Amino acid sequence: MLTEVQAGPYTIRGISVGGVYTSLQVPELDVVLDAGVPLRSFATTDHLFLSHGHSDHASALGALLGIRGLVGKHSPAQVFLPAEIESAVKEALAALGRLHRSAISMETIPMLPGDTRKVYRDLWVRAFRTHHAGPSLGYQFLKRVTKLKPEHQGMPGEEIARLRREGAGIFDEVERLELAYATDTLSKVLETAPSILESRVLILECTYLDQKWTVEETQERLHTHLDEIIARADLFQNEALVLMHFSQAYGPEQVHDIIRDRVPPALRERIKVFAPSSSRWFG
Repeated sequence: MLTEVQAGPYTIRGISVGGVYTSLQVPELDVVLDAGVPLRSFATTDHLFLSHGHSDHASALGALLGIRGLVGKHSPAQVFLPAEIESAVKEALAALGRLHRSAISMETIPMLPGDTRKVYRDLWVRAFRTHHAGPSLGYQFLKRVTKLKPEHQGMPGEEIARLRREGAGIFDEVERLELAYATDTLSKVLETAPSILESRVLILECTYLDQKWTVEETQERLHTHLDEIIARADLFQNEALVLMHFSQAYGPEQVHDIIRDRVPPALRERIKVFAPSSSRWFG
C-alpha cells in the first residue's frame, strides 16, 4: 500500500525510504517528485521533477515513462531536472530504449538554482540549491495571480472594467508559495533557501531521528537529523510540514513514535509523518 497524507489542500502519496526508493505524487498540482520506483498510478502525471541522480530517486524514470503508453498517455512527459545531469539522463534513457527496442519519449527541462519556469496555467516552479553529493535541487511551486492594487480596491466594477480597457496598470502580480520539496540535503537548505519556510506546505527530508546517529554523523552523510528540525522549530511558518525519507533502520511505527515523543507540540501539530501506519515499509 502507498502512503498518503493530507497536507493543507494537497495530497502527498507515494513511498519514500532513505537509500531505497522515493517517489511522491501531488495530484492537485499534477506533479511527481522523483522516480525511485515506477508506480503505475503515477504514469498519467505529465510533470516529473528529479531532485538528483542517485538511484533511489532517479533509477525508475525510464520504467515510469515507459508505462505511460500503457495507460493511454502518448504525449511526452516533461522532466525537470538539474541541468548538470541532463545529458547523463538522456544517455541512460537512450541506452534503455535500445534495450527495449522502443524509444522513450520525454521533454527535459534543465534547471539551475534560482531558475523559475512555468509548469502550466498559473503554476510555476522555482529551483533552489540543496546540499548533497553531486548536483541536486529542491523545487518550490508557486501560483502567480493578479490582484487589484490597493488604491483601486472598492472601486465600482464598471470603473475597473473601463480602466482595464484603457490599459491602465491597476493589477499587481502576486506569488503564492504553495509547496516546496527538499530531499537529500543538509539542513542548511533552510538558511540558503529560506522562502521554503513560508510555503504553504513543505516536504522535507528527515533521515535520522535519534541518538542512533548524531547530528555530526548525519551531516557527514549529507542528510538532515530530526534534532536540526527541532532546533529550528520556531522558523517553520508552513501550514503543514511533511517529514519523509526516513532511514530503513527505523520501522514505520518507530518513526511515528519518535516524532510524536520528541517534537515540541507547537510544531508537532503541523507535522505530517510520511510513513505507513503499519509495522513494515512498502515492499
